Amino acid sequence: MANDTQVHWLTQDSYDRLMAEKEALIANRPVIAAEINERREEGDLKENAGYHAAREQQGQEEARIRTIDDLLANAQVGETPTESGVALIGSVVRAYYNGNEDTKETFLIGTRGEGSGKDDLEIYSPDSPLGKSVLGAKNGETREYTAPNGKKVSVTIVTAEPYQS
Repeated sequence: MANDTQVHWLTQDSYDRLMAEKEALIANRPVIAAEINERREEGDLKENAGYHAAREQQGQEEARIRTIDDLLANAQVGETPTESGVALIGSVVRAYYNGNEDTKETFLIGTRGEGSGKDDLEIYSPDSPLGKSVLGAKNGETREYTAPNGKKVSVTIVTAEPYQS
């Protein structure tokens, strides 16, 4: 049976940031539990908005802890590339498709946790068809890949620079 676990590529900085967030959420557990108990003692739970808000916050924080755990369990930590001009994991790539320079797109080769949503970069996994095809490509180089719809697509690298958070 094939292993379908997807490796998440993270820089050390991203890994450390996720660990710190997880630790803060875990440290907040007693605070949330105390809030729930305090609100529970107020009486009728059906009309106790404070109780329901605390329970909802607890659920959201526990879900985030599970998400971070899943991400870190499959994380491969590496350093952000320092080399410009080559598309590597952790590179911000500017490229265009099928020879049409009007289709320029800028994206990060990495994992969702890498850019952490701070900017509007599209993020492509190094295991995606596009990610696999451009890894190692140099500025000006054109590569081909098969899109999920089955069509062949050519992608030309304009620039590749290390990601700056």
